[in-house]
Amino acid sequence: MKLINLEKIKDGKYLKEYALTYLNKKNKEKVFQLISRNDLKTKEDLGVKVAGVAIVARHKSQDKLLLLKEFRMAINKTIVNVVSGMIDEGETIEEAVKRELYEETGLTDITIKRILKPSYSSVGMSDEKVILVYADVDGVFSDNSSENEQINAKFYSKKEVVELLKNEEFASRTQIICDNWVNGF
Repeated sequence: MKLINLEKIKDGKYLKEYALTYLNKKNKEKVFQLISRNDLKTKEDLGVKVAGVAIVARHKSQDKLLLLKEFRMAINKTIVNVVSGMIDEGETIEEAVKRELYEETGLTDITIKRILKPSYSSVGMSDEKVILVYADVDGVFSDNSSENEQINAKFYSKKEVVELLKNEEFASRTQIICDNWVNGF
């Protein structure tokens, strides 16, 4: 496959739409639609910039996982998710983790355990990259989210997560995290 053209179709406030024209393996043109958070100028810009963080957080003294029940406008549903969000301009990964945990849960007692290298969120439609961060957390929940977010944070035991996996809808990354936490691999 060879990318021969990148054209911006729409420039939204947070998302941009592009048409990528490829020559496929039979040397025929194939147009692929892409949604990006990034302002792409050349093919070298694809998949370069990291957009956000996703945080796998455990309680510091209990064997519990921090999960959110969060309303997501794109699907008009409440799903189970991990704390996640955008990295603001000039912000470090660690600062973004602490800010997002505070905004979405109110927690401030945070120990970052490890930071993975960036991975792609949804390669079938986007070049978005997110950094997965593992942390131990503690404290009292409070809602500091924006008026456009509906988030309920809770620490869940493995037994409770088993029930969530049976009965709730999940963000894909969160479902994998939860399944591996309760069932291993």
